Amino acid sequence: MSMVSGFPSNAKYTKECLDKNLIDEKDANKVLLFSHFSNPLFILGTVSLLFLKNKEVGFLILFCHYIGNLFIGLLFRNYLPKECKEKTSFKKALKQMHKKRISQQTNFGIFFTQAIAKTIQTLLIILGVVTTFLILTSIFDQHIQLNSYHQSILNGFLEMTQGLKYVSILQIPLRLKCTLTVMILSFGGFSVHMQMFSFLDSKVRYFPFLTARIGHALFSSVLIYSIFPFFF
Repeated sequence: MSMVSGFPSNAKYTKECLDKNLIDEKDANKVLLFSHFSNPLFILGTVSLLFLKNKEVGFLILFCHYIGNLFIGLLFRNYLPKECKEKTSFKKALKQMHKKRISQQTNFGIFFTQAIAKTIQTLLIILGVVTTFLILTSIFDQHIQLNSYHQSILNGFLEMTQGLKYVSILQIPLRLKCTLTVMILSFGGFSVHMQMFSFLDSKVRYFPFLTARIGHALFSSVLIYSIFPFFF
């Protein structure tokens, strides 16, 4: 779901699984490390077409961003290990999901109303955090005198979308623009981090997540910088 809908949905779904006792705290801490995916429509639409004005480069950015997350999953595979008494089966998981869906059929009107209520609540949290960080970036822009290059990076690590917009207007080669774009997308910005942890509780640790995001940003940016000449 996080690959399809992007962050902070990974935190929202992880919280729901925690509340239903489908996973424990170790599982929650671990799954958040490598489920930090940006919305593919945001990358292929807003980032590549609106910001970078290049449709083809969006697929390369998406590829490097996703591969970076898989790398983080492999890197942290032994983080918070636990004994698994039951063998993992994707086929069995699909059958259980289908069985649960059948057993929990709900009236469409009730389901639709609940979906709208949850969506509004989620959007209020996201918009509130984004607005706060947009104010912070405006304050930093006015009081911290940096060149446009460093200003874009600072804004990106605070509020992702704002940083991506500033990177797109820099007078630098496309290869470097893509590298900075992937770096900011993979880190997510502290605005996205706060959105995610607003859905979670104090049982989930922030420092391992931050470490994973730094590693994700570094690996993805090095990857796209290295393979860019083979495509453009």
